Amino acid sequence: MRHGKAGRKLNRTSSHRKAMFANMAASLIKHEQIVTTLPKAKEMKPIIDKLITLGKRGDLHARRQAISQIRDAAMVRKLFDTLGERYKERNGGYCRVLKAGFRYGDNAPLAVIELVDRDPEARGADDRARVEASEAVAETAA
Repeated sequence: MRHGKAGRKLNRTSSHRKAMFANMAASLIKHEQIVTTLPKAKEMKPIIDKLITLGKRGDLHARRQAISQIRDAAMVRKLFDTLGERYKERNGGYCRVLKAGFRYGDNAPLAVIELVDRDPEARGADDRARVEASEAVAETAA
């Protein structure tokens, strides 16, 4: 019998799974939309919903719980300052999983996991900032 054995193993050790979901949660908070495989996205949804609920609570204990799970202070700051305020009136269902076809190399089912009322400017903001900074350096050097 497999009572109480919820969740997919995803062919990883428990420590690898924990680290992978911490990294994916940080990426999802940062970019507000990521593309991954469908089973990973389905496993990620309850994790990110619980983190946003912590962000809505906003107290010190919730912040420490989020830091212990995400392990990225800047993303925890965004979670509590931006996302906690954005979803203050919403009662759950903070992210959605959309099927996105199949990956070219191994035909794995892909999915897009995104926050519901996401900021479209958040996706790729780091890349834009990095390109603008390198262009500014190139202009000053020329």
